[in-house]
Amino acid sequence: MICALGSAVCFGTASVLQAVAARAAAEPGAGAGVDPALLLRALRQWRYVAGLALDGLGFVFQIIALRSLPIYAVGAALAASLAVTAVVAARLLGVRLSATEWTAVAVVCAGLGMLGLSSGEEGQAAGSDALRWSMLGVAVGILLIGTAAGRLPERGRALVLGLGAGCGFGVVEVAVRLIDDVSPSALVTNPAVYALLVGGGSAFLLLTSALQRGSVTTATAGMVLGETIGPALVGVVWLGDRTRDGLGWPAVTGFAVAVAGALALARFGEAPADTPQPAVPGAPPVRHP
Repeated sequence: MICALGSAVCFGTASVLQAVAARAAAEPGAGAGVDPALLLRALRQWRYVAGLALDGLGFVFQIIALRSLPIYAVGAALAASLAVTAVVAARLLGVRLSATEWTAVAVVCAGLGMLGLSSGEEGQAAGSDALRWSMLGVAVGILLIGTAAGRLPERGRALVLGLGAGCGFGVVEVAVRLIDDVSPSALVTNPAVYALLVGGGSAFLLLTSALQRGSVTTATAGMVLGETIGPALVGVVWLGDRTRDGLGWPAVTGFAVAVAGALALARFGEAPADTPQPAVPGAPPVRHP
């Protein structure tokens, strides 16, 4: 659980840096759809690169956690990164949290505590080839649906982008569990490896677009739902994830409480619009929705 929480700290801090960079990289008059060039422009911002480095470290922690904890516990911990983002924004960006938001942070911590006490070891089921191919199909579908999201109205577009990003991160969570042999020959022939790459890449692309366009609060709420509920069900139904004996209800309650607290903090999926942001040499003015 320590690695899962370490991953949440890395991802939560990275999101603040990446949100500022994504806004700074936005071009005036850019369209509303998914823009791969936005990701390339964001990569020129040192904050985005620093955020990616933290994402990389968080991913390592995530892999370690997924090797010893059920997916539902790791997914809830990753959703709790929004609580980390809120606290980091309060400290580094001078954002003032309301009493309700501080309560939501406490609720997330309480839910994670319940999960930590009640979750068992990861399931021992290896997962079928059908599940591996299904994850690859879902990853490709996420990319295609996300690409078409620019034609939707603003609120629907933000929700689809966020939900797509969350599902992409969820594919990564499941795919890590489906990679049981890391020899080069096994990796090349395992569909879960390609699901991990496509799902992760699609998630980053959709999340970067969501940070820059539309209602990011709506997008972040969709992301939290996408990266927690689906992967948790896959872990329980197909991979054998279970709780400790007699602690099923505390685990379910802790999961629901942690996710609900994260949803209450959804506005911290981006740096708040009324927060003064550091100037980036050569970057266009920050545009807010």
